[in-house]
Amino acid sequence: MNCKDKAGKKQGAWLESYPELRGNPAYELEGEYENDKKQGIWRKYSQQGDLLYVESYRWGLLDGKSQYYSLMGLEREEGWWAIDPTKEYDTLEVPDLFVDGAYRTVIVKNEGRSMRHGTWMVYDPMSGRIQKSEEYFRDSAIGVLGTFGLTAKKGGVKEPLDSVKKKIEKPDVVKEWEEKNKGKKKVKVRTGSTGY
Repeated sequence: MNCKDKAGKKQGAWLESYPELRGNPAYELEGEYENDKKQGIWRKYSQQGDLLYVESYRWGLLDGKSQYYSLMGLEREEGWWAIDPTKEYDTLEVPDLFVDGAYRTVIVKNEGRSMRHGTWMVYDPMSGRIQKSEEYFRDSAIGVLGTFGLTAKKGGVKEPLDSVKKKIEKPDVVKEWEEKNKGKKKVKVRTGSTGY
């Protein structure tokens, strides 16, 4: 336990103790290091031995499910997705907001971070019931994508929603006006502007 290799990097199982500091209570962390980076499951305990959280790491970054507890029980659950920090650049598919179903591939600098990914839930610790639930796909809230007419699939491909594809029917008055003014070169339309 608590071993370092010849290069001075933390390796294997570790138990770390942190004293009380600036009003924050003392706690202990247990988990594994791989080349000085957190790897796998890490747990945080109070000095009394109460479990405070369980986090999952990859490449020293949050990756997978994390659970946070109070003395009453489970308070919240989060999902994370870690980007490989060894890659200097990454590619993302960015939707075109002006053309339905069009995407551009953008190359971005990899900052080696964790992104919200999966279902995030907040629980009532007394009853265990879900109070709030949010769905994320690589740091984007899935409900927010619907505002732009998009949905996120778990495979990374985004598709337009069916509601965006539907053609809006024009009222009869608009059809009549368009038919009456078809072929005219310039049609004066009152816009309500004041001219300056």
